[in-house]
Amino acid sequence: MLYFFYIIFFFLILRFTVTLFNFISNPKLTRSPVNFTDLVSILIPARNEEENILNLLQSIKNQNYKNIEVFILDDQSDDDTFKLCSQFCEKETNFTVLRGEDLPKDWLGKNYACHQLAAKANGKYLLFLDADEEIKDGLIHNALYRMQIGKLSLLSLFTNQITVTVGEKAVVPLMHFLLLNLLPLRLVRLSPMPAFAAASGQFMLFNAAHYHKHQWHKLVKNKVVEDVEIMKTIKLEKLNGEALLANGYIYCRMYKNYKESVNGFSKNILAGFGNSAIGLIFYIILVVLGPIFILFFLNLQLFYFALTLIIFSRVMISLLAGQNVLTNLLYHLFQMFNLLLLAVVSIKKSFNKSISWKGRTINT
Repeated sequence: MLYFFYIIFFFLILRFTVTLFNFISNPKLTRSPVNFTDLVSILIPARNEEENILNLLQSIKNQNYKNIEVFILDDQSDDDTFKLCSQFCEKETNFTVLRGEDLPKDWLGKNYACHQLAAKANGKYLLFLDADEEIKDGLIHNALYRMQIGKLSLLSLFTNQITVTVGEKAVVPLMHFLLLNLLPLRLVRLSPMPAFAAASGQFMLFNAAHYHKHQWHKLVKNKVVEDVEIMKTIKLEKLNGEALLANGYIYCRMYKNYKESVNGFSKNILAGFGNSAIGLIFYIILVVLGPIFILFFLNLQLFYFALTLIIFSRVMISLLAGQNVLTNLLYHLFQMFNLLLLAVVSIKKSFNKSISWKGRTINT
């Protein structure tokens, strides 16, 4: 039993150390000292996005980077996504909406949509965005600067998350919590090891020549966390990739309520642990249940020590992610409960082979 508590404290201290490293190294997108003029192809897969897509398109139109072409692929939506995009594109000559082809049996929907979009692009850079985002001035210049100085094949950004409802606040911040508490983000760029791979499909900026040569979405056509798998592939091919925090240059409201948040995160949390149910369960025991074991079986001084590390970790992660510190501290217990719930739901769906998103099964 004593060794179990050693493991709990070791993992707690290790995660605190990772968070501290991220806080000190500050892995954020920085401002570019120069402006660029290269053609950038902005590629947007969209399925049933009538509530979100116009906000993104308008924010792209308002960007201070003008040498762009924009392709939206309507992935067989059953709402008014195509109609709204068509009306917008009629007024903007560099915006084009396409109808997606039927989904092949061995592909996942978003991966195939991205593959189709890339085939239409003419730019020196390919920028994949999700339809539920909004971008801010400076984003493209700053991102191209990172691509240039790092000689990158891929730059991925973790967007600032907008949370409005109580349900969203109890779930969505877990994304940055898991990321910044487990992975030294700077090592995505500095280490050649595929184990240090991270990426977000919400912002994927590729060197177009490298992308067309390797056809990365085709290589990961049936992968749920295709973004991370692409970053791993880039590392294995001895190319350069980097993942950073968006630093307020791009925002996303991923889900609109608690149910959407749980369904959305549960579809990929297990995949984020390499589809290892044992690994995810072990993580949950140490992170969610570990402090409870300390409280009930050890003295209060050790519990206060553990609590201090947790509080400082949440403060640092919140500041890095551009989230409200007090809100995350107040919601911490609810978020940990939901992390446990997400693990249970994800493992159950995996065993039942019932994971789906937007009307499509995403694992078989």
